[in-house]
Amino acid sequence: MLVAASGLAREVVAAERAVGRYDDVRVLDDDATRWGTALDGVEVVGGIEDVARYPEHDVVVCAGRGATRRALVERLTVLGVGDDRYCRVIHPAAAVSGTTIGRGSIVLAGAVATANVTVGRHVVVMPQVTLTHDDVVSDYVTLCAGVSLGGSVRVDEGAYLGMNSCVREGGEVGPEATLGMGAALLEPLPAGATWVGVPARPIATAYRMEGA
Repeated sequence: MLVAASGLAREVVAAERAVGRYDDVRVLDDDATRWGTALDGVEVVGGIEDVARYPEHDVVVCAGRGATRRALVERLTVLGVGDDRYCRVIHPAAAVSGTTIGRGSIVLAGAVATANVTVGRHVVVMPQVTLTHDDVVSDYVTLCAGVSLGGSVRVDEGAYLGMNSCVREGGEVGPEATLGMGAALLEPLPAGATWVGVPARPIATAYRMEGA
């Protein structure tokens, strides 16, 4: 059961077809105009509350932003969906053997994790992400396509790393922080902040320097 009829849900459909482990995949979305339609051949069968009609289905939340995934998981908890209902979606073209991956997380094709990597719950790892030794990625993090983390990096809960951004070895991205597309993080990124550029710096500072 895919929650949210999104582009990410389409990617999950493709990943699950590559794995071939489920013979009954469906989608839930609160947009009533989508009910009865199909998402890449998978039927949208109702809203989030309809999860109660499918107690035997595993669940994965397919919202791109961590805050939205967290809000949907909280709603599903109220509806009786426990942690044991959430499945892990790992594309067979991802190289993540030996990696600890939490329930509800999605790892797409081309992602690589090397040694002793920990990925939390409801994390999204987009294509071509590189996680190197001893990285820790906390719950509800989003790693967009092409993100690269050096060794022993910590990414705290709810952070968002834009496409092709990178973090130096031993770095940290604070909770709910955003690292912009193509940015290179050389020092700790504070909680809730948005940094951009090479080297990455606070977004307001970066714009002042560009306009100087």
